Amino acid sequence: MKSLTDLLEESKETVGSKLDRLIAELCPDGVSYEKLSDHCILLDNERKPVSKKNRTSGNYPYYGANGIQDYVDKYIFDGVFLLIGEDGSVINKDGSPVLNWAEGKIWVNNHAHILKEKKGTSLRYIYYVLQTIDITNIVRGTPPKLNQQNLNNITFPVPPLPVQQEIVRILDTFTELEAELEAELEAELEARKKQYEYYREDLLSFTGKRVQYVLLTTIVNICRGVRVVRKELQDSGQFPVYQNSMQPLGFYTTYNCDSGTTFVISAGAAGEIGYSQTPFWAADDCLYCICSDKLINRFLYHVLQTKRARILAQVRRASVPRLSRSVIENLEIPVPPLSEQQRIVDILDRFDALCNDLTSGLPAEIAARRKQYEYYRDKLLTFKEKSHG
Repeated sequence: MKSLTDLLEESKETVGSKLDRLIAELCPDGVSYEKLSDHCILLDNERKPVSKKNRTSGNYPYYGANGIQDYVDKYIFDGVFLLIGEDGSVINKDGSPVLNWAEGKIWVNNHAHILKEKKGTSLRYIYYVLQTIDITNIVRGTPPKLNQQNLNNITFPVPPLPVQQEIVRILDTFTELEAELEAELEAELEARKKQYEYYREDLLSFTGKRVQYVLLTTIVNICRGVRVVRKELQDSGQFPVYQNSMQPLGFYTTYNCDSGTTFVISAGAAGEIGYSQTPFWAADDCLYCICSDKLINRFLYHVLQTKRARILAQVRRASVPRLSRSVIENLEIPVPPLSEQQRIVDILDRFDALCNDLTSGLPAEIAARRKQYEYYRDKLLTFKEKSHG
């Protein structure tokens, strides 16, 4: 499979020459940066929110801030529109606005701004250029809100229409190409995950083999973590703090668990199983495992993954889901010789890295392709600002 870079480079000469020619001809001295309100029609006054209980199911998409929320039996817009999150889900991790491209008959509630094309400017061009703009400094309040005034005052480069149209053509082609390549990778990743699960179940079933099974408490000490005060935590640091999810709550100045430790979340994301390659702090809703010299901690992690469905089935569902420590303690696990444990760990870790490691394997390749696309997009949408002096 060719990389996105290879495919982009193959078309670079044709793409670049036409665009460069248009820029040299139509805007050789740069382009003006102008307000969004001057280049599109805002239809916010025509929005109509409808509560869930008052909606009638149908075929027309019902949009909110971050996309389609429902399908209803009526529509209030018909055409081509750019929707921008107004409150709630309004900003992406990279600081860009939450955007949705909508075509046809739709209903939009009052949580999304609605933009329509204005003669002389490509709405699709605006869609792409807004993906590159950081709106962090103009989002206000809790929940976050991008009000109409701040939206209208966003400035962006406005090259002549033929340049806009050529950029749109290029990016539409690249977007389609990137989506196809990513879909192939996603399918391959899904196949590898199924393969990984098959081999994990097969390697850890020990069917027909003489392997001792013991109660977990006889070979592992399950410890509850120690509560930390949130105000003592930092946004970054050496020692992550695990509390009620697989994502660190923050970072602490010290640790209470060594590297290479398996842990289980007992509240919130109760039943989720983690393993840390680095020292960390286990808070009070995190159970961590100290293994005897007969059990490799990483082997325990893989064994617990095979029992994940059983563990999750015993989570008490309440306002805050909870898992009793006794559920883990009363599990029965296989304990083959240490050499066999290590052999199994080596095999499964290779599969695990291929499926889940963000620095290698398929997830890393998917992330790299997205970055390649973003790099070319940003490059196409970067213009020298025209001097008005």
